[in-house]
Amino acid sequence: MRAPNPGELISGNTSIQAATSQVFTEVGEEAVILHLKDGVYYGLDPIGTRIWKLIQQPIMINQLQAILLEEYDVDAEVCRCDLLELLDELSSHNLIEISDEIID
Repeated sequence: MRAPNPGELISGNTSIQAATSQVFTEVGEEAVILHLKDGVYYGLDPIGTRIWKLIQQPIMINQLQAILLEEYDVDAEVCRCDLLELLDELSSHNLIEISDEIID
């Protein structure tokens, strides 16, 4: 996988995964992530935490969105926009890895 670049998550066929340079724990329904390279903590709300759990293994954005649409009562376009916004934010802090490789 290559290093993420903010704003790069455009294709539904893009594969993402949590970066290896972090550790996380759950506090109730929320996640706390420590980026090991910069020593900064990040927090995620319950839906962000669900996404974080799903990206512990490589997953394509389209697959991730499909899971979220099954689990939450949300419009598909709103889901996609919110998902891409979160992934872009995670990418800007080097918390995810991005790949154009297709996952079987």
